[in-house]
Amino acid sequence: MAFINSTAVGDNAAPDVASPRPPAHMPAEWEAHQRTWMAFPPPNDTFGPAGSPTLDNARAAWTKVAQTIARHEPVTVIADPRDATAAREWLGNGIDVVEVPLDDAWLRDSGPTFVHAADGSVAAVDWVFNGWGAQGWAAWTKDQDVARAVAAGAGVPVRASALVNEGGGFHVDGEGTVLLTETVQLDPGRNPGATKESVEAEIHAALGTTKAIWLPRGLTRDYGGFGTRGHVDIVATFAGAGTILLHRQDNPDHPDHAVYLQLKAVLGGQLDAKGRPLRIIDVPAPTVLTDHEGWVDWSYINHYVANSVVVLCGFDDPNDTIAAGILGRAYPGRTIELVDARDVFAFGGGIHCITQQQPAAKAGVTA
Repeated sequence: MAFINSTAVGDNAAPDVASPRPPAHMPAEWEAHQRTWMAFPPPNDTFGPAGSPTLDNARAAWTKVAQTIARHEPVTVIADPRDATAAREWLGNGIDVVEVPLDDAWLRDSGPTFVHAADGSVAAVDWVFNGWGAQGWAAWTKDQDVARAVAAGAGVPVRASALVNEGGGFHVDGEGTVLLTETVQLDPGRNPGATKESVEAEIHAALGTTKAIWLPRGLTRDYGGFGTRGHVDIVATFAGAGTILLHRQDNPDHPDHAVYLQLKAVLGGQLDAKGRPLRIIDVPAPTVLTDHEGWVDWSYINHYVANSVVVLCGFDDPNDTIAAGILGRAYPGRTIELVDARDVFAFGGGIHCITQQQPAAKAGVTA
């Protein structure tokens, strides 16, 4: 694989857009990775100004995730040029740092989606990124170019998509099925005038899927002032062919209890792309219900599956152990590593939101 190490990558270094030969295919997250990509939190309105305790909290949380993954597979972290020295100091040896102009650090959303091209080589999909539906609090003048910069660092061709979309807004099983949310891909702030049919046509072309399962909504907190309006990766995910892990809120006082019942009913009647009824595994939410801003969206669903490991959001909560047991059975043969994710969630996301997998090329393909 061609890789650009510790150098500036931006507009001037972006590769020519070259669509991979169809059909593309996005492998499941649990398939073999070449590496994981992350971004280093820059000073901004989300994390706080340079030198602030809140920015330090974010950088400490992101670093812990990166270092945990790096014990199992290579990790590359992109950092704004002004923060590259700090990134290397925080991350330490063994984690590559690549300089890319940044607005924010949610690389699942601003970065590319990696897929396999028809010959088994790796390519990237560059969705349109517009700050989660052009929300007033978001900035994306730099982040809209991050996907191409990451693809340049990975040395892979890019397929440009006209769909406004983020990596946290879908999940695939690697066998043709994709989970979507009506309030994300059909959001007028993202894709005005879009229909399920038009969205599915582009999603299937980009990811090689054939069956879309639409959830009506996401978790309650995600519709607040700084939410994504319903990303699926905090409420439901595939964990093997035909198997879905679903966020279960047991307390009827929490509005996500009703959301859980609604989503359970929707998923209960679905078949995957292979015609198999979905097996739904409930994962109970942490016992904490509120923080200083209201109802929490703390979720074990927003974990990251890397080579030989599942990096699981921890909350110093009694249900951490229960969730670890469930995920250990769902992903046999992988180590479950709990990483405190409370600071990540305080800034608006989880461990899955800050990571992006680059799959390994298929056997016999030279990257």
